[in-house]
Amino acid sequence: MNNRVKDALIRCNALAYGDFTLASGKKSEYYIDIKKASTDPYILEIIADEMAKEIENQGLQFALIGGVALGSVPLAVALSLRTKIPYVMIRKEKKDHGTQKLIEGTMPEGSKILMVEDVITSAGSVSTAIDVVRNAGGIVENVFCVVDRQSGGLEALQQKNVNLLSLITAEDVLKK
Repeated sequence: MNNRVKDALIRCNALAYGDFTLASGKKSEYYIDIKKASTDPYILEIIADEMAKEIENQGLQFALIGGVALGSVPLAVALSLRTKIPYVMIRKEKKDHGTQKLIEGTMPEGSKILMVEDVITSAGSVSTAIDVVRNAGGIVENVFCVVDRQSGGLEALQQKNVNLLSLITAEDVLKK
């Protein structure tokens, strides 16, 4: 368990109890509001530092960091600034205007991308983003999230031959 991240999430009041509907559609008695954390430069810096340390410890090699718009983009930016590895933003759907691209930034074909995500529940959003990247010729082997809610995301990503790394699990966050 990463106590530095847990303490930071608690300190910024990112953990709330009540009746919540998650992006996956599942109901939950608690909510981890990573947006509170990722909009605070001090907490975001802690997350990026801890991710960078774990990347080094794991010996992960990749050319780009991928952030799913909108929630994961601050994480991708912070990690990019920390590691000096460029990032791309992956949209869920094309815009009606501009370039209408699903991937913003430069991603040469064959690039290995580390996808970052704030919270993984069912891994639906990041699975869609992985498909977008792979369809554009990118390689995704790993997803790194801040919090794994331990609600099927790991298994969903394994079905896509993708490894899930997390700084902290829901079990860790909820432990007193």
